[in-house]
Amino acid sequence: MTNDLTNDPACSMTDTAVQNLPLPATARPTRSRGHTWPLLPLGTAAMLFAVGGRWDIAVAAWIFPVLLLRFTRLSRTWPGALWIWAAHCAAAVFWVQESAIGFNAVVFAGAVALAALQTLPFLADRLLTPRLRPVPASLVFPAGVAAAEFLVTVVSPFGTAYGSLAVTQHADLPLLQVVAVTGPWGVGFLVGYVASTVNRLWDGASWRGALGCTAVLLSVLLAGGARLAFFPPQSTTVRVAGVTAGRTVTDALKTTLARFADRPGGVAAAPAAAVRPAMTAVEDDLLAATRREAAAGAKIVIWPEEAVRTREADETAAIAAARRQARRSGVYLEIGVRVYSTAAPAHGRDEALLIDPRGTVLWTYQKAHPIPGSETFEPGDGHVPVVRTPYGRIANVICYDADFPALMRVRADIMLVPSHDWREYGGAHTEKAAVSAVEGGYALVRQDAEGVSAAYDGEGHVLAASDYFATDRRDRQTVVAYVPVRGVTTVYDRIGDTFAWLCLATLAALTATAVVRPRRPARGVR
Repeated sequence: MTNDLTNDPACSMTDTAVQNLPLPATARPTRSRGHTWPLLPLGTAAMLFAVGGRWDIAVAAWIFPVLLLRFTRLSRTWPGALWIWAAHCAAAVFWVQESAIGFNAVVFAGAVALAALQTLPFLADRLLTPRLRPVPASLVFPAGVAAAEFLVTVVSPFGTAYGSLAVTQHADLPLLQVVAVTGPWGVGFLVGYVASTVNRLWDGASWRGALGCTAVLLSVLLAGGARLAFFPPQSTTVRVAGVTAGRTVTDALKTTLARFADRPGGVAAAPAAAVRPAMTAVEDDLLAATRREAAAGAKIVIWPEEAVRTREADETAAIAAARRQARRSGVYLEIGVRVYSTAAPAHGRDEALLIDPRGTVLWTYQKAHPIPGSETFEPGDGHVPVVRTPYGRIANVICYDADFPALMRVRADIMLVPSHDWREYGGAHTEKAAVSAVEGGYALVRQDAEGVSAAYDGEGHVLAASDYFATDRRDRQTVVAYVPVRGVTTVYDRIGDTFAWLCLATLAALTATAVVRPRRPARGVR
């Protein structure tokens, strides 16, 4: 007689039941710390070159999320999140240093807060994906990345100056076209989707999910390439000249103002004879450059941010001189004006005025987003002025304002952006403007006092560019471009930040689903 225990129901168990038994903690597959920890420094190092600075490498923005996401999936939840936060803090400090931004209390607090916000997608992925089916789980990280980038512009004063992956891809025009639909958040979503998919493959998942990600990415690139190939800007053009005062008079003015900058309102309280000649020399240089460019055929002339520096008592006279020049030259002239005042705490204003060929001031726009911790100006109301002209609808913001997508979402054909940067950051800041041009579907002209000036069409093509520090002429700082006078209305212009809100809603729905579902058997370290 045989004793076949396999036929005894009390002693048998199906293979399926065995597979569904939860493994004890000691029996679960683990990764040695030696395999996990190299991912953190490698991912952090890659992230340093994808922060929107002058040393950005576009492909680094696609690499670092893969490595850091892998690190969090193989690490314990809260220690892993803490290390990711530290990595983002390091990236923020690196950005501050490479961009030569003064490190003060506001910048430090911003770096710490932004790093915490940027950690949330990694934490969400670590907590939610074990409780979700594969397809929903693959959306947690990309939706989290897009949502975090959007929240940065909503809850912080930094806009997209730091923390936006879209700006790292400014030269990839086929990819960049997606922002005309989704805003900059679409690029962050795609980067996160690729990172999530690669990690699924790393976990041993089938290639079906990878095929879906590949199809999405190829569709975006093909659609963007088709837009560039078959729908180029179709419009007549207008000659636009950006002029910056020569370095000789600019340096002389800096030396003069430095003598009175030891206290708030010092320049405004200085004797007129001590500051006015240097201020007038810069203004005369700009007026002469305007005459020269108008004679060469320019119909629109733009000066940089703070091109004219004047005491409050002299502001009317300075504007009157510009009005006369616009009338004599028959041009639309936009001037940037820095007004020095003794009134605390702002001690002045940062303005841009557009003057028409009749000498009429069409608007006086005040900077809506003074740089946190650096500029004490009273912010303007954030209403972007737009005027119809023979050369299309012209609009205007000032420098840092262009780092806020909601502010830049206006119906315009040409956006003028007078700016004032510095050597280490001017190039990177101007390159980011290409994203705004594609989002809005308009040409964008950014004239930078001390940086890179450039003009873009509505698809992000560079029409002209000039580096203030690279030119060998100290008497002329000019960039000339033939700019399309008709833009297009983009999907993003119509629907706004709907894509970002959808990502937030998706993340909320996935969180709710994960809460009510039982946890799947873990594949790695808890």
